[in-house]
Order: sequence, then C-alpha cells, then structure tokens
Amino acid sequence: MDIDGVNDVQILDHELLQLPGLSPVSLKANPHIAEELFSQWLSLPETGRLVKSLIDDTKSSTPGSVSKNCTNLSVACGSALPSVFLNSGTPPLSPRGSPGSPRFSRQKTSPSLQSPLKSVREPKRQLIPQFYFQHGRPPAKELREECISMVDQCFNNYIDGAHMDEFKSITKEVCKLPSFLSSVLFRRIDTSCSGIVTRDAFIKYWVDGNMLAMDVASQIYNILRQPGCKYLRQADFKPLLDELLTTHPGLEFLRNTPEFQERYAETVIYRIFYYINRSGTGCITLRELKRGNLIAAMQQVDEEDDINKVIRYFSYEHFYVIYCRFWELDGDHDFLIDKENLIKYGNHALTYRIVDRIFSQVPRKFTSKVEGKMSYEDFAYFILAEEDKSSEPSLEYWFKCIDLDGDGVITPNEMQFFYEEQLHRMECITQEPVLFEDILCQIFDMIKPEKENCITLQDLKASKLSGNIFNILFNLNKFMAFETRDPFLIRQERENPTLTEWDRFAQREYVRLSMEEDVEEVSNGSADVWDEPLESPF
Repeated sequence: MDIDGVNDVQILDHELLQLPGLSPVSLKANPHIAEELFSQWLSLPETGRLVKSLIDDTKSSTPGSVSKNCTNLSVACGSALPSVFLNSGTPPLSPRGSPGSPRFSRQKTSPSLQSPLKSVREPKRQLIPQFYFQHGRPPAKELREECISMVDQCFNNYIDGAHMDEFKSITKEVCKLPSFLSSVLFRRIDTSCSGIVTRDAFIKYWVDGNMLAMDVASQIYNILRQPGCKYLRQADFKPLLDELLTTHPGLEFLRNTPEFQERYAETVIYRIFYYINRSGTGCITLRELKRGNLIAAMQQVDEEDDINKVIRYFSYEHFYVIYCRFWELDGDHDFLIDKENLIKYGNHALTYRIVDRIFSQVPRKFTSKVEGKMSYEDFAYFILAEEDKSSEPSLEYWFKCIDLDGDGVITPNEMQFFYEEQLHRMECITQEPVLFEDILCQIFDMIKPEKENCITLQDLKASKLSGNIFNILFNLNKFMAFETRDPFLIRQERENPTLTEWDRFAQREYVRLSMEEDVEEVSNGSADVWDEPLESPF
C-alpha cells in the first residue's frame, strides 16, 4: 500500500486536493506534505473499507452501487480526513475516486459504461458507387431494353444480316446518327469484311460496347477515329465525305466530275480543321469536337436537301468561291501559288510586308513541299482568315503575323512597321494620308487594352472591332471601306446578325462569279443562261 501511495503521489495533481489553507504552489515546492497527507488518508480504516467496496462493485458491474459508494466515499472522506482538510470548508477530490478526474477517465471501463462517442471513432463503411468506367458508362437497363427492342424490329427484315446499302435506316433510326455515317459505322462493326452486319454483331458493338450511353459527339468521334488513336486526322473524314457525295441530293450534279468531288471533299475538311482544331496540331481531339459546331452542321446536312443552306463547312457555294479564287491566282495551274500570285489577291489589297510574313510561315506552316509555294490547303486557311477577321482562328493567324518578335504582344513599333507601307500606298493614289500617331490613338480607342501601350491576343478577342485593326495595318481596300462605311452594308449586317463576315463575302463573291460565268456562256453562244444556282466550277 505504501509503495502504491508513493507512486500515486508522484503523479498527483496538487490542484485536485482543493485545500484553501495550502496553495498548490506550496505543495509543489514541498511534495513531502502531500505525501504525508496521502499516507494518513490511506491509513484510515474507513478508507480501506470504502476502497474494497468500490473494487467489489466494479467487478460486479453494478452502476447504481458504484454511484452510491462514490457518494459514501465523499461523505467518509469528509469525516475521516485530518484536521487540515476539515478546516478548508470544501472536501478534496480523491486521487482515484473522482469520476471527473482525468486519471479516472483513462481507466478501462466495462462494456456497459462505454462512451457513445466510440461509434464516431469507428464510422460505418459506406459503399461508394462506381464512377469510372474504362470503356464508358454502361447504358441504363430501360434504355438498353428499348434499344434492343428497336434492333429486333429492324433486323426482322434482315434475318441473315443487313448489307451496307440496307444499313442506312439502322444508322438513322436506331443510332440517331446522320445517315451518311452508315458506311463508316458498317465497317467498324463488320471487322471481318464479310459484307453483312448481323443483329448480334450490332448489339455487341453498339449496346455491349457502351456506345448507346455516349453523347452524339463521342459516338461520332469513336466511329471515325482509327482503333487505338486518340484523335481524328484529315483522312478519317474522307470516307464520310465520299458517302455524302454519293448519297446527298444537293451534290448529285457532281457525280460525273470526280475531280471536283475530290476538291469539294478536301475543302470541307480544311474548313473543319480551320475552325475545330484550335490547337493547330492537325489532330482533332474529342474535347475540340465537342466545343465546335460540327455535329450540329452534320445533322443539318442530313435533314436539308439544299446543301447550300448548310453554310457551316458543307456549302457548295462556299467551296466554289474558295476554289475559283485560288484558280484565278494560280496562273500556270500547277496547283501552287507564290508571293507574286498572292499579292494580286483582292485587286492588290495586301501589302508586300504582310505577304512576306505569310510566306515566312509564321502564322502557319505550309503543307506544300515546294519552297516558296503555297498549296491549295494553305490558301484555304489564308482566305478564311482574310475574309473573316472577326473569328478567333483569324485573330490568331494575323496576330502572329504582326507580332514580329514573337513575344506575345503587339507594340506601336510593330504596328508602325506595317502601316508605313499603307501610308506610302495612300500617297501614291493621291489619297489623303492619315498619320500613324492618329491611327495609333484610334486603334487603342477601339481595342482598349488592359496594359498601356501594347496589345495582347486576349485584348483582340475581347473586342468586336479587332478585325478592323488588321485591315488598317495591311489591307488598303478594306481600310478605305471601313473609313467610308457604306450605310447599306451596315443595314444588311443588322438584318442578318447570324451571318459572319465570311458568309457575307461568300454570298457576294458567288454572285460575282456566277454573273461572269453567265456572261461567258452567252458570249460563247452556249445554252441559255441558267435560272438555277451555278452547278459547275467552270
């Protein structure tokens, strides 16, 4: 007992004694006093009986008796303590008997006395539903059953399987995809090249392959891309355009001219990559495909018999304008143009300095393998950027041209370098020149850049007048048109706000080219002038 008492005294908190007559500081300075008091308390007969009773009650796990004996312990302590405790007025707490004591709470209790907080320390395991599926989220049960029912109805007419020419209705009705995707989808399913797609093969690819649960963009992306490839290349769109040219009523007149069919398909693909492939890598990712408007244009093509009403990407008239403009510049018809050819564009509208920047391939690397020559694809990118400077691809194209040092900002010195030639050209045609200082103030007023005295690409994208900046710097004809501002053209723009600058240019240019073609037909004594839209590039 004495040994236990000594050990308890060593860890005894002197403040728990609650002795008004003795301060805790005095007890800490004289630990032998606490030891003596503790020894006297343990030697009392009442203390021994109470301690034994508490031990028995704890073993029997009787909470009521434990509480009762704790009360008795407090009473007994009050009558059995030495005089120094009695004089304090408040009975001290027992080193072991106080339920609120930290040492008491550290004791291992019986299961019936465990704290309810234990359940918080041991949370119940919750089943987290699967949220990642390597091959796509599987379709819901109801959607799966509905699709299989439609498949059964469609394949009732093709018990042995559907051939390619019979697969178009399945593509449109079951898959809800444009019908001119049917041949590409057919080949994806018919991996053995048997020429037939059975019901089970279709369900395995479309339903079991989780294509059913994907959005339309993801479905088209997975159908067009090559197996194992994570992007779409230009060649991946070729089979789609081939079927469109074969089946669409608005392109029927081109079926006897395979050369122009090929040029039309190439032009559509170039336009798709110009607007959709914003990274400029030549590879369209799923994210880029979803962010663009190509899927909506494809769906419109499938519903519209007049291909020219689909002005996004697929319009034949737009192809006609691009191709004829290139053919006019390509004097020797070797399908390549050089600097001297391009300087004639738009009735010599461009400056030599901007043409030099284009042929330095700063805005875009040429696909032509001939030094100093621009291919048809390069020209398609150029004309789209030149005739619609309000689009983001165009702003990026011309920003790279003006940013001579490539530091990501256009400075007044860089703008002055290009405007000097404009100023000289105005003097040559006896046009009243506009000083660069005045032009610079006008430019900053239109753009309102975040940083003073320089313009970033983000500044240009945030302003609706950005395209005019480039016309001021290197296109004299459009600069003068901007200064005069034809009220008739302004009213036309307000009446058709959905049309882009490119759309309006293509409309005007197609009318011009068709009128020239009509005049040529009449002068050559050919057939009557067409009442329908132009059907042949030449």
